[in-house]
Amino acid sequence: MTLRLLHCSRLSYAPRVPCTFCPLSQKIRYSFPSLLHWRSRFYTKMSAEEHSPLSHTISLAVPARGGIEEPLQIIAAPGISHNEFRDAIGSSLFKQWLKNMQSDTGILAQGHMSLKRVIIQGVDMFGKRIGFLKFTADVFDMETGKKVPGIVFSRGPAVAVLILLDSDGETYAVLTEQARVPVGRVILELPAGMLDDDKGDFVGTAVREVEEETGIHLNLEDMVNLTAFLDPSTGSRVFPSPGGCDEEISLFLYKGCVNPEVITALQGKETGLRDHGELIKVHVVPYKKLWRITADAKALMAIALFEMAKREGLLPS
Repeated sequence: MTLRLLHCSRLSYAPRVPCTFCPLSQKIRYSFPSLLHWRSRFYTKMSAEEHSPLSHTISLAVPARGGIEEPLQIIAAPGISHNEFRDAIGSSLFKQWLKNMQSDTGILAQGHMSLKRVIIQGVDMFGKRIGFLKFTADVFDMETGKKVPGIVFSRGPAVAVLILLDSDGETYAVLTEQARVPVGRVILELPAGMLDDDKGDFVGTAVREVEEETGIHLNLEDMVNLTAFLDPSTGSRVFPSPGGCDEEISLFLYKGCVNPEVITALQGKETGLRDHGELIKVHVVPYKKLWRITADAKALMAIALFEMAKREGLLPS
């Protein structure tokens, strides 16, 4: 599948000056192996007219309909700057979303749905990279002509780790306590984190997040990918809230043996990257009580996968 630029993006300003055109950036090329190819050039237009929205049009090839190319218009909502708009459509978050839409199990794969327009509504930066995107997508059912709900909060892939420690005849789970502003509560949850880039280093990210949030250093070779036991058609990841968010999580298991002093040292330990606003306290709880003392979806999904994999004899000895 390919995406090809149909026309350039333009931005209008209100000052009364003669109309001129000037390039704001060099030609940018984005690519996905055998899937997507973008070419884009951005211009600014100075005129006495009212502001016109930033727009960018690409073409989507639909193999299910004989490779027919359909135009996709991408628009910036009011308040989105030129740089934010350019960075948004060039981000790994947006490119991965389009790739998912066109994958073999994607919404557009069978040709029954059509993607007509995307409106970029919000861009949140994490330093120099985009952390969160908010956009709407106009997707239509080709048979009925009705629009499918398409509000997207994009944050990309993440990882979480179920750490089980055997000590003195009891199995303990390691949790973190964090203030979560979106839900307005302090939550007990598994050590977890977002991938910092599009390189897909899930295991490395999991090990790093555990060390940052708990102070425990895990070896890569000791990690068991619980979501890898899912059928390949699922993408081998879990989706906590697919009705509104694209987040897909890989869940890992670490199981080890420690002496009671380690459990005592971990209990109540304060960790986290303070310069990133992380104020974390470690909790160690009996595993048999874990399913009742946390509302964290990551923890509950990890428990289910761990127990089912154990029952099926899939876990390494």
